[in-house]
Amino acid sequence: MYKIWKKSFKGSDLVVENGKMAKQADGAFVISYGDSKMLVTSVMDKRPKEGLNFFPLTVEYQEKFYAAGKIPGGFIKREGRPSENAVLSARMIDRPIRPLFPDGFRIPIQIVATVLSVDPNNPPDILGILGASLSLNTSSIPFDGVVAGVRIALVDGEYIFFPSDDVVKKADIDLVVAGTKDAITMVEGEANEAEEDVMVKALMKAHEAIKELIDFEKGILSEFQVEKFEYEPTTLNEEIKKELEDTISKEELEKRLLTQGKLARDKKIEEYRNEIVDAIMEKIVSEDESELKQSKSLLYDEFEEMVKHVMRRMIIEKNTRVDGRNPEEIRNISCELDLLPRAHGSALFTRGETQSLGVVTLGAQMDVQVIDTLLEEGKKRFMLHYNFPPYSVGETGRFGSPGRREVGHGHLAERALKRMIPSEEEFPYTLRVVSEILESNGSSSMATVCSGSLSLRAAGVPTKAHVGGIAMGLIFEPDKWVVLTDILGMEDHLGDMDFKVTGTRKGITAFQMDVKVGNVSEEIMTIALEKARIARNKILDIMYETIPEPRKVLASHAPIIKLVKIPTDKIGELIGPGGRNIKAMSEKHDVELQIEEDGRVLVIGSNPESVDTAVKEIKDMNRKVKIDEKFLAKVIRVEPYGFFAELFAGKVGLVHVSKMPGHVKNVKDVVHIGDKVSVKVTGIDPAGKIQLRQMIEGEREKKHFDQEKSHRRFDDKKNEK
Repeated sequence: MYKIWKKSFKGSDLVVENGKMAKQADGAFVISYGDSKMLVTSVMDKRPKEGLNFFPLTVEYQEKFYAAGKIPGGFIKREGRPSENAVLSARMIDRPIRPLFPDGFRIPIQIVATVLSVDPNNPPDILGILGASLSLNTSSIPFDGVVAGVRIALVDGEYIFFPSDDVVKKADIDLVVAGTKDAITMVEGEANEAEEDVMVKALMKAHEAIKELIDFEKGILSEFQVEKFEYEPTTLNEEIKKELEDTISKEELEKRLLTQGKLARDKKIEEYRNEIVDAIMEKIVSEDESELKQSKSLLYDEFEEMVKHVMRRMIIEKNTRVDGRNPEEIRNISCELDLLPRAHGSALFTRGETQSLGVVTLGAQMDVQVIDTLLEEGKKRFMLHYNFPPYSVGETGRFGSPGRREVGHGHLAERALKRMIPSEEEFPYTLRVVSEILESNGSSSMATVCSGSLSLRAAGVPTKAHVGGIAMGLIFEPDKWVVLTDILGMEDHLGDMDFKVTGTRKGITAFQMDVKVGNVSEEIMTIALEKARIARNKILDIMYETIPEPRKVLASHAPIIKLVKIPTDKIGELIGPGGRNIKAMSEKHDVELQIEEDGRVLVIGSNPESVDTAVKEIKDMNRKVKIDEKFLAKVIRVEPYGFFAELFAGKVGLVHVSKMPGHVKNVKDVVHIGDKVSVKVTGIDPAGKIQLRQMIEGEREKKHFDQEKSHRRFDDKKNEK
């Protein structure tokens, strides 16, 4: 049965439809806001796979070009691989819903968000969270919770919900926030050096809007009678479970957890696990091979739960983390510059067992990334790419196109740094930063921010300030909670929050939070942000000691690029008939010229002097000559009545024979084409023709000037009469 619900929300009508489209999916809703329309479906595999030891949830975000009235480019003329925006949007839907599935759930679930219509003033991506929540809750799929998400921007002190891209460009804060009625569970966004209290206020404003959406959702869900699939996760036999608990020594497990070094710690814990599990498996009598395999897998899971419990209680009761630090302590940090001789800028940032090599490449205008998505067309001159090879965690694995995690981490680091990048007028380069994660044990994206900031300054990019990043965590137990600074990979995996904050000494530039529990209050977020600020400033102190200011000189093999602005009506003159002028200038100075429609001219070369000379020549084309201005000019043409001299590119004046020193019978006997002569501007007629007088070098020059003045006085008196 087709149903429709409407709600006026933050300036537009939010419309929810069910029962018309995709009726064979387990759950399907069409969500509309403004002219944006999205279909979100949820399906559970009817033939679940056996032996899975992870939750196989996939979220797909499908951008259809017809939604924007566009035909895809390329030869095939159909949608290809997901864009970076599609990958990020899929992650944004995945993160708030994943923790709400039952523990131990192993049946494949697929959520597909398809953009059917796109409104530039109301981007559709955020609608996917609402659609996923509705489609899951009205299906037979086990799912515990009602979630919603909003996008909020702070512009000139005003909070704007579901802002357009034009509004976002002016925003001091731009956040996507998702959560339940009780708590915020996911945040992703950026800020223009926002203070911590301003950020918390924006989060609370967003949560109020989320609560309003959840009330709307609950009204819709109340009209559905849904029978949920009864999923009983396979559990360990109670006798075997008790034997495992009795066999494990918490003291021994704690001792092994305190082993220094990630790989050494993992090995010690794995050895203890195998010792315990193998001893118990020897006592299990069964001829069913699959049953034995399942029992062993369940023992591994139960052992990990014990590791989790012991690790968390160490922090709660003893204030001690697995690497021996207290909750507020940062791992040892080192910063190195210029490791790669041919790179334009490089920096190695190491924090504990996490290491990022940041490498900067400076390019020209032709190196910009061309953007052609549903909502955006244009060019991107600052790019940050994050690579996470398997060797960084001591494993083997595939190499190929970047995965969703790599795209997401790179996007976060790019947002953290982009507001510190100088404008094209200040620094006319295309910038690419690549972060190679060489070693990882927690918060590699934050190490990327630090190595990127260091390498940009090492490359001579005049960034406004250094940006540092820190990952915060949370252990939330019934009797106590503790915020952790600079979390390890194990603390991320077994903890309750991953809270990444980047910024300058002035404030926050980017923010990402994922929460696994529903107890994260305003107090916890405020404390976490304050601890992050303290830690970030300690990191920034080290970074400023390493390179306090951007280098004034670029690398010797970096391209030299200078920007010149000319009037748009002079573009044709610079190009010349058939490109003759621009080609001649390029060959003359061994440079490349790129001309934009707005009059910007990029001069690109490898020799500083050649680039400067070409820049001067372009500027001279628009330079106005003044009376009494002096030049060392080049003779370009000789006639019986005088000679023509080029003052600078495009400006030529006449020195009449009467304005040459002494009595000249034959001009060709005195000057020759190519000679350099000193001249002075004596007049400019209404047509723009320039009259010049040849100057005399040395002591005779003053006498000549005096004679000139005398002649002028005589002429003036004659004119008066």
